[in-house]
Amino acid sequence: MAKVAVIGAGSWGTALSLVLADNGHDVLLYGREEEHVHEINTDHTNSTYLKDAPLPTSIRATTDLAEAVAGRSIVFLVVPSSAIRPVSRELNALLTEPAVLVHAAKGIEPKTHKRLSEIIAEEIDPAKRRAIGVLTGPTHAEEVAVRKLTTITIACEDLNVADEIQELLTNDQFRVYLNSDVIGAEYGGALKNIIALAAGMTDGLGYGDNAKAALMTRGIVEIARLGVKLGANPASFSGLTGIGDLIVTATSQHSRNWRAGNAIGRGEKLEDVLGHMGMVVEGVRACEAAHTLAREAGVEMPITEALYNVLFEGKSPHDEVQKLMRRPQKHEMEEVFHFEGGEEQRD
Repeated sequence: MAKVAVIGAGSWGTALSLVLADNGHDVLLYGREEEHVHEINTDHTNSTYLKDAPLPTSIRATTDLAEAVAGRSIVFLVVPSSAIRPVSRELNALLTEPAVLVHAAKGIEPKTHKRLSEIIAEEIDPAKRRAIGVLTGPTHAEEVAVRKLTTITIACEDLNVADEIQELLTNDQFRVYLNSDVIGAEYGGALKNIIALAAGMTDGLGYGDNAKAALMTRGIVEIARLGVKLGANPASFSGLTGIGDLIVTATSQHSRNWRAGNAIGRGEKLEDVLGHMGMVVEGVRACEAAHTLAREAGVEMPITEALYNVLFEGKSPHDEVQKLMRRPQKHEMEEVFHFEGGEEQRD
C-alpha cells in the first residue's frame, strides 16, 4: 500500500482518487473548497463534479495542503494548467522528502510557452523530487468514476518510476501503458484540445461527420508536425497520448473543449461560453500558445491558425472554414508524419 496525495478535488482528481482507493492505497485528496471537502468526508460524494459517482469511504479529503503532502511519497497534481506553477511553488515550500510528482493536466503556459513538467522542474527543488511524470490519455473522469474501461499513459524519463506508477494505478478497469517520451505526451495532451475545440465548432456549424473526420485527421498531422519539431518522438502521436486522446476529446459531449467549440459554432461569443462553462477550457489557452510556437518554429498549422482567428481576432467561423477549404491543393503523403527513430515504446 502506497501513501498518495492527490492535489485537486475536481472531476479528474476525484476520479483518480477513486482508482487509487480501489487499489487499496492510502489516498489523501486536497481541495480548496471547504464544502466540497466536507461532502467527500461525510457523504462520500463530490456532487459538484461527479454527481453520479459514490466514492470509496477510504478516500479522505483536506483543505490543508501541508497535511495533504506530509509523509506522502507520491503526489499527483490534478489541477488546471494555469495552477501548475503556483501549486508547484507552494509544494516546494512544503515537501520535506523527495517525492515522485505526477501531473495530470494538459496545457502550455501562454507567456513562457513551457510544458507543464518544465514548470514543475523550475519551481520544485531537485532535492525535493525523485522524478516528474505525466499521466495523460483518452480519459473522461465521468466514465472513470463509474469504473468504465479506460486506458491511459504514464510518461516519465525514468521508466523505473513509470513502472511504479503503472503498478499503483492498474486494475481490471484501468489499464496503464508506459512511455518515456514526456515531450510528446505533453504536447499531444495539450494540442489535441485545440482540434477538439475546432471539432465542436464544425458540429455547431452543422457541417457533419465528413468534415469532422477530415478535421481530426488533418489535426493530428499538424499536432505531430509541431511536436516533432519541438523534440517529441513521432510515434507518441499515433498512440493514446495523440490519436487516442484526440478521438475521445473531439467526439464526446463530456468534453469541455468540444462543448465550448460547439457553442461558438452556434454563434455564441467566447467570453459568454467561458462564463457559462464553470470549468477550465484548456483548448483556448493552448491555441494561443501553439499559434505563437508554430510561428516561432516555422511550422504550418492551418487549423490552429483558423481557430486562433475565431477566438482572438473576432473572425467568422464559417469564413475561416472556407479559407481552409480553399487552401492550395496538396499531395497527402507529402505531409504524413513518419515513425522513424525514437525509443521503443514499452507495452
